[in-house]
Amino acid sequence: MLLGVLAGLATCALWGLTFIAPRAVEPFTVWDLTIARYLVFGAASGLLMISPRFRPHGLGLGQVAAGLCLGGAGYIGYFLSASFAVKSAGATLPPLIIGTMPVILALIGNARERSFAWTHLALPLALIAAGIVVVNADAASLAASEASTTSGAGLAWALLSLAIWVVYGLVNSSILRGPAPPDILAWTGLQGLGAGFGALALMPMSSLLAPQLVAAANPAALIVWALVMGLAGSWLATWFWAVASTRLPLSFAAQLIVAETIFGLLYGFLWENRFPTMLEIAGIALQIAGVSLTLARLGHASEAEAQSMT
Repeated sequence: MLLGVLAGLATCALWGLTFIAPRAVEPFTVWDLTIARYLVFGAASGLLMISPRFRPHGLGLGQVAAGLCLGGAGYIGYFLSASFAVKSAGATLPPLIIGTMPVILALIGNARERSFAWTHLALPLALIAAGIVVVNADAASLAASEASTTSGAGLAWALLSLAIWVVYGLVNSSILRGPAPPDILAWTGLQGLGAGFGALALMPMSSLLAPQLVAAANPAALIVWALVMGLAGSWLATWFWAVASTRLPLSFAAQLIVAETIFGLLYGFLWENRFPTMLEIAGIALQIAGVSLTLARLGHASEAEAQSMT
């Protein structure tokens, strides 16, 4: 269990880099960084498959298709729907809707696996949900005031983004914890190939095909961050998440995803050279408290199970 928790936290620490990477590559756009990042992810996955250790041996056609779709839809599909949500509804409502994903995924995961009694899960999820709202207090207030003017399309895109990540978490966990699970190195590579193919499809949306802009913008930062996000933030993070998904019940692994926001906030504070506000501190503390409470109960359950076997 400890290895699963550490792997989950490592995943979120790497995913959290997404909060500052777009600012680090300006004037290149989020589209440029996303395409470059997933091209690196796909290329690295393909190159690693030169070694037999990384090849998807023994996988059925359905598993191969699922891995490729998770990489394409889970990464590229999420990015597109989230981008259209922000474009249609503004930058306040979509993060609030998408931010509920750890709570929703934990509820669905527990309904499927019954890893915890609902009474034991209620308080941790309530703390996490409260923390999400408090961290985004300003955005929540603004979103409430703009609710009457928010377009239906923007709301639909935000809900689609949420649905994509929930489905990704459910399918990924089901395959990795199901009968005849794939090797996690091969599984990571398949998702990387899917993301790489999706990035190729997005190339027309990129300014990377405009040589004059690339030369004027000095692409060194983009190259460095594409490598960091493609190799660490995508390949390594996907592998870490596969490790966590095989060792933790989905109802708890989903809660760990709040650490992505926490790491992202911490990186943002360092980037902006500022201290967090009191609301941000309170929101982070609530989320940590919720996850810690579930972890303590999971630990107690593991100890009780071990004692009953002796």
